[in-house]
Amino acid sequence: MAKNNELFNSSKAPEPVGLYPHARRVGNLLFLSGVGPRERGTKKIPGVELDEQGNILSYDIEAQCHSVFRNVRAILEDAGSGWESLVDVIVFLTNMKDDFATYNRLYAEYFKDNQPCRTTVEVNKLPTPIAIELKCIAMID
Repeated sequence: MAKNNELFNSSKAPEPVGLYPHARRVGNLLFLSGVGPRERGTKKIPGVELDEQGNILSYDIEAQCHSVFRNVRAILEDAGSGWESLVDVIVFLTNMKDDFATYNRLYAEYFKDNQPCRTTVEVNKLPTPIAIELKCIAMID
């Protein structure tokens, strides 16, 4: 592919759960696919306890926030961009009422020096048993 339209996959971020790349460059923008808190090479989700049927018994939104931010950073850096180059972040939460305050506090810590545009929405569920997913756009040289 031409340099202005490349696909990227990170060796540090969790494997995609479908047929899509971690990121795609178009011109000087890098579009990230939805990124969750799962850990690479495993189905383990930090802070999540599941029953035998895969239903969520309990979860720690703080642990998931730290993990999802780590995964976004890994994808950005592996693609040749960086945290400071984020320009837009869409955040999907499965429980706005219980999780927004914690997520918002941690978001403010991670993004205090770079303040991309942000949209936060509540969704009924996500494809894996996670409580947060980020969809990001960053600049890339």
